[in-house]
Amino acid sequence: MSRIGNKPIKLESGVSFARNADEITITGPKGTLKQVIDKNIKTEVKDNEIHFTYEKPEFNAKQGLARALVNNMVVGVTKGWEKKLVISGVGYKAQAQGNKLVLNLGYSHPIEMEVPADLKVTCPSVTEILVSGIDRQKVGQFCANVRTKRPYEPYHGYGVHVDGETLIRKVGKTAGKGKK
Repeated sequence: MSRIGNKPIKLESGVSFARNADEITITGPKGTLKQVIDKNIKTEVKDNEIHFTYEKPEFNAKQGLARALVNNMVVGVTKGWEKKLVISGVGYKAQAQGNKLVLNLGYSHPIEMEVPADLKVTCPSVTEILVSGIDRQKVGQFCANVRTKRPYEPYHGYGVHVDGETLIRKVGKTAGKGKK
């Protein structure tokens, strides 16, 4: 029995839920999101809450998955999703220019990344990137794409990482040597 799948999702005012076969559509003040879920997961709206049920035990995990995806959609169309990236390194910086993100990450050339139309990217300072949008998956994927341009380096602490992420620092090769 899925504990997460059994929790109902509360629909706030201004949020509408529609299901057409295996596609769920959530519409809210910030926009509309669509998600395909398994047809064996049944949905029902009672008292402004969405309930998820299944008939066979093998759909237990899919019930929790469907509930989590729909909950992310409801939060996205009401509050939106936001991630903050931090750039560490001497001379490393970022700036948003229209629908492009320009990164200077220690290479011989600046890196230009195209920002998807449904995301908003701002740079409050030269070492911070703020990515926001209504789709949690797209926000996370864009942040992951930015991180691949200069991954966090554990010896010096240079690179791009998510704010609040646990970073592991390593000491150099002299740490393993003992007295002989």
